[in-house]
Amino acid sequence: MTSAPAKAVSAPTTPRKPIQPGRIVMYALLVVAALFFLVPVYLLFATALKSPDAINLATTWHWPAALNWASFSEAWGKIGGNMLNSLFLAVVATLLSAMLGSLNGYALSKWKFRGANTLFALMLFGMFIPYQAVLIPLFQFIKSIGLYGSIWGLILAHVVYGIPITTLIFRNFYADVPDALVEAATIDGAGFWSIYRLVIFPISIPGFVVVIIWQFTQVWNEFLFAATLTNTTSQPVTYALSQLAGGQAVSWNLPMAGAILAALPTLLVYILLGRYFVRGLLAGSVKG
Repeated sequence: MTSAPAKAVSAPTTPRKPIQPGRIVMYALLVVAALFFLVPVYLLFATALKSPDAINLATTWHWPAALNWASFSEAWGKIGGNMLNSLFLAVVATLLSAMLGSLNGYALSKWKFRGANTLFALMLFGMFIPYQAVLIPLFQFIKSIGLYGSIWGLILAHVVYGIPITTLIFRNFYADVPDALVEAATIDGAGFWSIYRLVIFPISIPGFVVVIIWQFTQVWNEFLFAATLTNTTSQPVTYALSQLAGGQAVSWNLPMAGAILAALPTLLVYILLGRYFVRGLLAGSVKG
C-alpha cells in the first residue's frame, strides 16, 4: 500500500506595500536637487575639454565635438609645482594640528585642572576670529621669526588656526571614553603620556578621521593666507588657480582643467575616508 505524496507547503506571501505618493515626490525632488548641483560640474568638464577657439557664449552649454585633453596637461604644467606645495602643506599642517588637538582634548577631558573650562572657552573663541582680523599681526609675526615667504610659515598659520576646532572635536570625543580606563591605567602606574599612548590614542581613530577630513579640506582650499604669506616658490594651488584666470584674454579651458585637477585630492580623501567620517561623527566626536 503506497502513501499519497505529501503536498509542499508554500511560505505565506506578504502583500507588497503600495508606493506612497509622498515618497515618489521626495525622490523626484532629490533627483532635481542632484541635477541642480551637478550643472556646474558639467559646465566645468564641458569647458575644460574644449579648445580655446570653441569657447564662446553661444556654445557655453554645448558638449565639445572634439575632446581637447591637452587642456589638462597644459594646466598641470602651470600648476603642478603648486599642487605639490599644497599637498605638502595640507598633509603636514593636518597631521600637526590633529596631534595637538588630540593632546589638548585628552588633557581637557581627562585631566581636570583649575581654569580648564576657561582655557577651553578661550580656545573656542579663536574659531570665530576671521582671517582678515589677524592678517596684519600674523604677517608681522611670521616675518619676525624668519618664516615669511616659506611653506613653513603657512603651515604654522594653519596649525595655529586649526587647533581650536581640532581640540573641540577631540575633547567631545574623549568625553565619551569611560574615566575608568584612565583610572585603571593610573592605578597600574601609568602617567600622562603612557595613558595617552597606550589607552587613549589606540581608540582615537574615528576622531582622527573626522579631524583629518575637516582640516585637510580647510587647508587645501584656503586662499587668503596663501596669497599673503608665501612667495612664488611656495605658493599653493589655490593661488596658482587665480593666476590662471588672470589677464585680459583668458583661455577658459585652462582654469577649468586646473580646477578639476585641484579638486582631485580632496575628492580622493572623501572617497577613501567618507564612510569613516560618518562613523566618527556617530562615535561622539561632535557631541556635546
